Amino acid sequence: MATDTTSETLHGGRLIARRLKAHGVEVIFTLSGGHIFSIYDGCREEGIRIVDVRHEQAAAFAAEGWAKVTRTPGVAVLTAGPGVTNGMSAMGSALMNHSPMVVLGGRAPAMRWGMGSLQEIDHVPFVAPLTRSAATADSPAAIPGLIDDALAAAVGAPGGPAFVDFPLDHVFSEAPDPANAPGVLDGSVGPAADEAQLSRAIELLRSAERPAIMAGTDLYWGHGEDALVKLVEQVRIPAYVNGLARGCVPSDHELAFSRTRGQALSGADVALVIGVPLDFRMGFGAVFGEDTKVIVIDRVPSERPHPREIAAELYGGLPAILEALADGVGPGSDTTAWVNGLRAAETEKLAGEQAEMSDDRSPLHPLRLYKELIGVLDRDAIVIGDGGDFVSYAGRVMPTYEPGCWLDPGPYGCLGAGPGYALAAKLARPDKQVVLLLGDGAFGFSGMEFDTLARHGVNVVGVVGNNGIWALEKHPMEFLYGYSVAADLVPETPYDQVVEALGGTGSQVREPGQLRGALEKALSEDGPSLVNVMTDPTVVYPRRSNLA
Repeated sequence: MATDTTSETLHGGRLIARRLKAHGVEVIFTLSGGHIFSIYDGCREEGIRIVDVRHEQAAAFAAEGWAKVTRTPGVAVLTAGPGVTNGMSAMGSALMNHSPMVVLGGRAPAMRWGMGSLQEIDHVPFVAPLTRSAATADSPAAIPGLIDDALAAAVGAPGGPAFVDFPLDHVFSEAPDPANAPGVLDGSVGPAADEAQLSRAIELLRSAERPAIMAGTDLYWGHGEDALVKLVEQVRIPAYVNGLARGCVPSDHELAFSRTRGQALSGADVALVIGVPLDFRMGFGAVFGEDTKVIVIDRVPSERPHPREIAAELYGGLPAILEALADGVGPGSDTTAWVNGLRAAETEKLAGEQAEMSDDRSPLHPLRLYKELIGVLDRDAIVIGDGGDFVSYAGRVMPTYEPGCWLDPGPYGCLGAGPGYALAAKLARPDKQVVLLLGDGAFGFSGMEFDTLARHGVNVVGVVGNNGIWALEKHPMEFLYGYSVAADLVPETPYDQVVEALGGTGSQVREPGQLRGALEKALSEDGPSLVNVMTDPTVVYPRRSNLA
């Protein structure tokens, strides 16, 4: 780390870029705007890649996608006014996903503030509720410290977005560079857990005959996957994962389960909830049995009160906590009968899916599509879900073997996130297959980003489940009312031709026999490709969860 205190005078955009580079930032995602030209100039001089998109929403989602794939902060640079507001959905997504990202905004000049400059609006009041920190530079000299503060807020547990905007006159003016290299921030470390709570958890787990683990996104942010596998194997605990924890226990591990989550969590005598909020995905705590002792483990305490009684709470560095549990419990009780029972039930459910996965109907059943997709993907392929029921089916059956290989919008549920995620994923991991699963409704949010993928030569494979409806809304509405409104799209829209017009390649699939060849061809292309698969609109996803 540099200790030289001498400095040189640089313009504000160069100060920003130099600070980003010192923190390890390699790329920014943006859409061109005059308020941020100085930042572009700085990034060009400092060797930070500038990736431009077609809508600021995609730039901000790409920044979150970079964070999700690399576990390092992603950065979006958005012009003033509508540039910033267009990025707000991604900020909300990153807040709920605890994704470390920094949004840098342009801003009307301070010297003219209140006089009605182009796109003059105070971003901070409406961005603040969606971020961990939000600030405006009040001088060029303040810029380096604000970049440091924003990155620290984004990376520090629980993690999330941070925002800084720069008045036009400040970011184009000069100030001394402090010349102290801050170094790359590490969000994987944390304090030690409370000893009394740790002892309580060890005691409960040591005597548990029917333990279960539910792990989620914060396990991934806390780099807890290796320690989790050690705990699972040593104590012989069946493990279930969701969100970014998918792949932290490989899907083919002998103690990895997915189809029997309700049975396991309701029947467990002790449940470890690791990096998962007790929100709608967990039935607000009702997924557990009345007598289940729930142990909550996370990087920091929940920002909301727990909806049910908790037996022990462990907060801090996840690898150390999970290692301490494994070492403290030792072999524990004999869980063989419990594990074998769940495995038998899991096998039965898997067998029940085979009929749908082998269904040769036309238009296709979504599970028939996923059967073929599984057969052509590498073990470390990155799969991105952007859709409703179409992606829900993928979540049921697509295996994940490594951390950072399954990306979906998370609890904020914002459609249109996928192309930005896919762009960032392929730039961050160029040697991996990147497949973007799109509902036909979701394609309408960000389909123009296939132009972005083509211009930058990014070979992402999109797969559209084209059933011509908003299935997540249409089927429940018909169940409730006997009719649906605002839930239909144009059947068989040729989205593949849209992608071809934007510089990619495309194909249509109407019969199951056409699918594998189309997928293999798309994966071999040098640029982006789209496989437009006609799926059956009468297929109803078996939804049970209470979203409210």
